[in-house]
Amino acid sequence: MRIHWPRRVFAQVLTAQLAITTGVMVLATGLFLAPLSHALDDQAMRRALAIAETTAADPDLARNVEATAPAPRGPVQTTAERIRRATGALYIVVMDTRGVRWSHTNVAEIGHHVSTDPSRTLAGQEVRQIDTGTLGRSARAKVPLRDDGGDIVGAVSVGIAYDSVHGLLLSAIPGLLRYAGAALAAGVLAAVVVARSLRRRTHGVATADISALLDEREAMLHGIREGVVAFDRRGRIRLVNDEAGRLLGLDAGAAGRDLDEVLPPGRTTDVLAGRVAGGDLLAISGGRVLVANRVPTRDGGAVVTLRDRTELELLGRELDSTQGLLDALRAQDHEHANQLHTVRGLLELGRYDMAVEFVAEVASAHRASAEQIAERVHDPLLSALLVGKAAIAAERGVSLRVSPATLLPDAVVDPRDLVTVLGNLIDNALDATAERRGVEPFVEVELRAEGTTAVVRVSDTGPGVAPEMRERIFAEGWSTKRATVASRGRGIGLALVRRLSERYGGMARVTARAGGGAVFTVVLPEALAPEGLAHALPLSALHPRQTALRAGPPPRQLTATGESP
Repeated sequence: MRIHWPRRVFAQVLTAQLAITTGVMVLATGLFLAPLSHALDDQAMRRALAIAETTAADPDLARNVEATAPAPRGPVQTTAERIRRATGALYIVVMDTRGVRWSHTNVAEIGHHVSTDPSRTLAGQEVRQIDTGTLGRSARAKVPLRDDGGDIVGAVSVGIAYDSVHGLLLSAIPGLLRYAGAALAAGVLAAVVVARSLRRRTHGVATADISALLDEREAMLHGIREGVVAFDRRGRIRLVNDEAGRLLGLDAGAAGRDLDEVLPPGRTTDVLAGRVAGGDLLAISGGRVLVANRVPTRDGGAVVTLRDRTELELLGRELDSTQGLLDALRAQDHEHANQLHTVRGLLELGRYDMAVEFVAEVASAHRASAEQIAERVHDPLLSALLVGKAAIAAERGVSLRVSPATLLPDAVVDPRDLVTVLGNLIDNALDATAERRGVEPFVEVELRAEGTTAVVRVSDTGPGVAPEMRERIFAEGWSTKRATVASRGRGIGLALVRRLSERYGGMARVTARAGGGAVFTVVLPEALAPEGLAHALPLSALHPRQTALRAGPPPRQLTATGESP
């Protein structure tokens, strides 16, 4: 008759647990009985040693051995017998350095030489052994007896009856078998309970079905375009799908390790570890803006989902810039209307020469400001950004200045990165400048090249940054402004600036400006092409927007006050 191995998971688990429980209990009982005799012997010898050490620690005992003679009613015998009765020892023998007994359970042995060799003990060593003496076989221990000066004046020997030790072994067997039977019954009951619980949780599926479900889960997790990171209850990484590995820079070796071991300290690590509470939390990893949500699991772990919002964030910032330009154009419309009204009035009054002079003066000033930016910043994207920011600054009543030290050739390797850095720094400078009153508000921009290194410096007349806050302002999610729906979360701009600088191998820092305000400096090594190579690059090697600007007609530029020339 063939015995078939069950197909259902719960039946397989029940059968395996029953077999394992029975085998373990039989093996454990045998392994326990085998060393039990040795353990009881050792326990008895340790007990004898403890009694001997306690007896030898009595200072009166050593003095009595030196000052009196061995006698059945002497002080040494009296002390030894009192301790023996209190501890239940078979005997307590006190001897001098010659091996002569000063105490014994049988008083007739007092004054006679001991039956075993005491030389090791009298030499200063402790002795534990199972041996046979005048009172039969016993577990015994011997320790030196020392006077107040530490000199050996004798020894103390304590014996525990070996029959009691053997009786403990025999008496332990029935109880051990009862406990083994009870444990086996408890194990069988636990196996049945676990199997029934497993049956409910697995819905009675077979092992092959579970394997198929796991394969489908793996395919789904690694196929979706959303990052998934799973943690166990101890905070160790349990699972990282392909998208999460790409977003966080993790590989397959991250599984089973603590999060702090595979990611550097920062807001991203804190968000993933659950040290920052909330939903749709923003974090930055490798220059990417991520939205993270952490959901706890029943087993005490958690699952974190990650969405790449980099392109959306960039589009949002471009939309903000466009909205700012629209606001600036509306303001310019009013200003142009005022200027046209002035020209019309001069013409109606017949002041033709004054009208011509007024128009020439306005046009010349505006054209000079836009040309100044174009002459110092040769990259079309960066110069267009500065012209647009100048219009926004003028609308907010802030003057955007270009430092005389500014000179950036048309050799930027990736203008988008410099646009991100410069745009964020100018936006923060404009916000800070608007917070301070009583001084002429302005923001000064400096762009210069040092070989293949681009140096960006933006200073403002705002309230400045306290020394203790100069590192925190670059942290992800940290901001002095309140987050709103329109802002889509704060604390991203400066964090992106620092991440970009670190990706280039450079740095970003903030210092104080003389006269009040702050100076942000960003150094981007290898951000510029080597001299002579920039103009040799084909248009296809450039960013699409930069290609359009270089290939097409020059864009219509705005002046520092935000108006057309």
